[in-house]
This record gives sequence, C-alpha cells and structure tokens, in this order.
Amino acid sequence: MSISALHVARTGLDAQSERMRVIANNLANVNTTGFKRDRAEFATLAYQMVTAAGARSSGDNQYATGLNLGTGVRITGTGRITTQGALNTSTNPFDLAIEGDGYFQIARPDGVTAYTRAGNLHVSSEGKLVTNDGLPLQPEIQIPENAQAVTIGTDGTVSVTVQGQAENTEVGKIELARFVNAAGLQAVGGNMYIETAASGSPQTGAPGIEGRGQIRQGALEASNVNVVQELVDMIETQRAYEINSKMVQATDEMLRNANQSL
Repeated sequence: MSISALHVARTGLDAQSERMRVIANNLANVNTTGFKRDRAEFATLAYQMVTAAGARSSGDNQYATGLNLGTGVRITGTGRITTQGALNTSTNPFDLAIEGDGYFQIARPDGVTAYTRAGNLHVSSEGKLVTNDGLPLQPEIQIPENAQAVTIGTDGTVSVTVQGQAENTEVGKIELARFVNAAGLQAVGGNMYIETAASGSPQTGAPGIEGRGQIRQGALEASNVNVVQELVDMIETQRAYEINSKMVQATDEMLRNANQSL
C-alpha cells in the first residue's frame, strides 16, 4: 500500500508540474497580441477495485460502499479560453482587430492555411498585406504603390485613396474564418493555429455575417490573460506540489519504519 501511495504522489507531482508550465506560458504571453490563455484539465487515473459495492459480504448482507483505491491523476488536455481580449486603439491603419468570433487567414510556406487573431499587419515590398513574419493574408490584398490612405471597413472592404482621384478605390475584401469548436484548433506558434478534426472545417466569408465578428481598423486585440487569476492559480499549484512532495516524504518514512521493524 505504501508503494502505491508513492506512485499516486508521483502522478500528483507530474500533473502539478505540467499545470505550472501552462500557467507560466500564459504569463509569458500576457502582452502577446490576440493570445488566448490555456487551462490545464485533470482526470483521475484508473481505480483499483478491491471490493465491489453491492457484493455479498456474508449471507444475505451486501457491502454498502465497497473499497476502491485510486491510482492518481493525470492532465487530460489544455482547454483554450477563447473569450475576447480588450481592444487597444492605435494610429497604424494596418492594425486590425476582430470584434466577435473569427480568425484571419494566413498562407504558410508549406501550403497549409493558418488562422490567427493577431491583426498587426504590414505592407510588404510587393504591396501585399502580410504578418510580422512576411506571411501573406488570405485572400491576398494588394495595396497600390501610389496609395495615400487605406480604409478598411467593418465588413472587410479595403479601399485606398490614390493620388489624382477624388473617390476611394476598392482593392479587395478581407475574409474571416469561423469554427464550430475554435478551442479544438492546434496552436503552432507565431500567434497561429491550424485546423484539426476537433475544430471542424472553417466557415469562411465576409465579416459581420453568419456569426463572424466585425473588423475594427486601428486597433489590436490584447491577450485575454488575467494576471491576478494566473497568480492565484500559480500559488494554488505550488501548494498542491508541496503537499504531494510531503506525501512522498511521509510514505518514505513509513517504508523506513516498516523495514526497521521487520
């Protein structure tokens, strides 16, 4: 039984260590544009059934509760919290934020479409709207070289003011992608996610319709990490780790006493 207790305590140490890593990642990305915090989710390991509830104890009598011994805990996954982050205004016309549900579509070099909430875009040397890493927005938006001003509407319409022309010229439309289970997207770094079987297929189209949010020009979505909550979770995790460590020490003392007695 003491050896089993050591195993249970070890699973607790492993689980709390992994939870601390999740919290550390949340805090590290507190200033990351469009970042969505993760939450460690736990589940019990298999139980060892010594006596089944309802089994006969003697004669016509039955055990009322039985005897089940747990074997520990494990992390089943990291649940992504997709709540909207605060929108911070800026003076950059290529800073875009999504008010509501949806993701910008980005073309990766491997041909896979990535999705992001980070709308801090730039104009490349070729006039395309790209991310910080130079990856183009999809569908591609081409900004004319002689454009004097760029206006992006809430519906994704991109218009430019060209020298010598009184009226704005439309150069493209930004589309957003929406997922049935956005928490099922796989994070791949660089503020990007890719589609998985859990997330479902993307539902792409114009912003503001079919559940997709609207685009706000001159703003960026901040991380949805709550520093105070993360610090509370960190202290709780630290205490749980310490308790499991004490369980290892207590079990070790019990084994030592047993060895000395025998």
